[in-house]
Amino acid sequence: GFFVAAEFALLAARRSRIEQLAADGSRRAKSALAGIRELTLMLAGAQLGITMCSLGLGLVAEPAVADIFEGLFGKIGFLADSSLFGQAISHIVGFAVALSIVVFLHMVVGEMAPKSWAISHPENSAILLALPFRAFVQVFRPLIWFMNWMANGVVRLVGVEPQFPLGLVRVVAV
Repeated sequence: GFFVAAEFALLAARRSRIEQLAADGSRRAKSALAGIRELTLMLAGAQLGITMCSLGLGLVAEPAVADIFEGLFGKIGFLADSSLFGQAISHIVGFAVALSIVVFLHMVVGEMAPKSWAISHPENSAILLALPFRAFVQVFRPLIWFMNWMANGVVRLVGVEPQFPLGLVRVVAV
């Protein structure tokens, strides 16, 4: 949710309002403004963060929830057949239920709610999230730069020149 909110906050925030707050001395607003100025890099950073969290969620949450359901099935006698076939069916049903729950929560809590919050309060959310989000992007900047460079290469291969929003600079290596 953090990365989704940060991404939408930077996209939806009124630059003029962030500039005004930065001019008034707000450190957080200065960080948000720097993020808006490097929007291409920040959006790529948000995508990296979202992907990392999604993979981590799938790696940790789904097996844990599936184990809970498989144990619950055994206790209530649902799919209690102790044969290899019964165990396989129990695992498949547990996996399907767990995956459904994890995907639902990921979409609602991790994607849709943070997006709505950030769009409803763009300047506040941009200012609130800018410092930790920019710290994440700074740590992963070389990887983000490389992936962005590769993506721009793919876009060029299909005959399209990557566009950079007005007032923004290309992502450059550190």
